[in-house]
Amino acid sequence: MVDSIGVAVIGAGMAGKAHAAAWRNAPSLFAPTLPPVRLVSVCDAYEPVAEESARRFGYELHDTDWRAVAAADDVDVVSVVVANHLHREVVAGLLDAGKHVLCEKPLSDTLDDARAMADAAGRAAARGLVARVGFTYRRAPGLAAIEQLVGDGTLGRVLHVSGRYWTDYGASPDVPTSWRFTGAPGTGALADVGSHLTYVAEFLAGPVRSVSGGTFTTAITERPVAAGFALRGQDVPLTGERAAVGNDDYATFSARFGDGSVVGSLEVSRVAAGHPNGLVVEVFCEHGAARWDQERPSEIGLALQSDGPRTGGYRQVVLGPDHPYVAGGMAMDAPGVGWGQNQMFEYQARAFLDEVAGVADPLPRNATFDDGVHNMEVLDAVARSAAAGGATVTVPAASGATATVPAASGAKSRPTTGGTPNTPATPATTTPDTQEQHA
Repeated sequence: MVDSIGVAVIGAGMAGKAHAAAWRNAPSLFAPTLPPVRLVSVCDAYEPVAEESARRFGYELHDTDWRAVAAADDVDVVSVVVANHLHREVVAGLLDAGKHVLCEKPLSDTLDDARAMADAAGRAAARGLVARVGFTYRRAPGLAAIEQLVGDGTLGRVLHVSGRYWTDYGASPDVPTSWRFTGAPGTGALADVGSHLTYVAEFLAGPVRSVSGGTFTTAITERPVAAGFALRGQDVPLTGERAAVGNDDYATFSARFGDGSVVGSLEVSRVAAGHPNGLVVEVFCEHGAARWDQERPSEIGLALQSDGPRTGGYRQVVLGPDHPYVAGGMAMDAPGVGWGQNQMFEYQARAFLDEVAGVADPLPRNATFDDGVHNMEVLDAVARSAAAGGATVTVPAASGATATVPAASGAKSRPTTGGTPNTPATPATTTPDTQEQHA
């Protein structure tokens, strides 16, 4: 095991802060104990944000150029949480400099760049470097618990899946234009939150084989132009000009999973007023059904046909130490304590540190860059389906994606599932700026 691990975060927006906090907290989770983790630097092109985040989360210093992080001898592990179109350059530079890299989803803004990044990750692996992409929702105890119930036969074979990810960050026409609202159809809500929904659906139902019925709409066709820099939710002066919105506020599509017999419908929106972060997934199986709602993350709904008609129907199952990630993964890991999305980033960081440190009993690994390419291929297929009036588009078979970890009943302290997917990955179309990404 290594003596210590120096960590840096590039990008200090919303998701960047989640990464910064996660590296700080991850060593306190689970056993065995990790080697000392040194919080070295938070880097952002906007220095006030970099400086504030470094002070807030206890990092030794801040930087404004990612190259300074790449050149730092005391940095071993780096989170990349910047604009999607910058991922390839930054990740390649870090890998060349001998850093282990955890890259936020989506892997890049184009499939060509994503595939080049996957090739670079393969070459880096030969030098002992770890390159992973963050599919954070696979760390949700509720989703991991449902995956176990499918895998251990309690729910049995999946018949169909339904999912939606409704957000409202673009619901007001007064929200200024940004990277989120530029680009071609498919680079909007689909690439932003649809990337999450797609790998979550695959986590439960298997790899997407084909998509059909791709549909995009743009509800707000132009937005004001900001005169300065602002993080999401902050007021910013406006220039008085307006810019056209080029991509999708809403997207929906159908998919076939696994051998093609499992079907599903998926829907995403960034203009769903009243839903700041509304990810809901429901899976229907031969022995029952299960449901998880991000707005109620500390529970799942479970219905089993074996209960019979008198007592059947959905029941509330409150997550606790008998479910993945909870026992040992929270400071107070007692039943009914509650759980939230920030812990997902902590479990993701802990899994990455486990892999880098070579601990004997690691958490399930994070998704590979090949997984990231696959997810982008799924979303690219949706965009092509929409362009062809909803035609069916086949998704290439995942190449080199991580294999799922077999489910095991009774998993408590360390989950046996919830890290590696059934063949998931990341989106093929987005262009965030250097400051933030949707959680």
